[in-house]
Amino acid sequence: MAETEPPVLPDPPRDLDYEQARLAYTIIQSLLAHTRVVSDLIAVMAQALDEDTQKALTQTPNWAAYLESRRLLERTRADVEKFAEVLKKLDDE
Repeated sequence: MAETEPPVLPDPPRDLDYEQARLAYTIIQSLLAHTRVVSDLIAVMAQALDEDTQKALTQTPNWAAYLESRRLLERTRADVEKFAEVLKKLDDE
């Protein structure tokens, strides 16, 4: 069997409009900030619950979904930072 070469991918288009990119970045930053505030609020509310209620809450599918969402958001943060770098390069050009 002969090995095949992986396909050569074209360079990504460089037609990102600066104003649209800036708007997208602002929207993403606002959503991330809101999520941090909501997470802090959830933590404060959880502290106000008694131990049995806390334990019951953390055993629900809703809590598991919340934790998974937080993990995904942490990974998204790196993508947002990459996006900010691209935006900065556009600004410099």
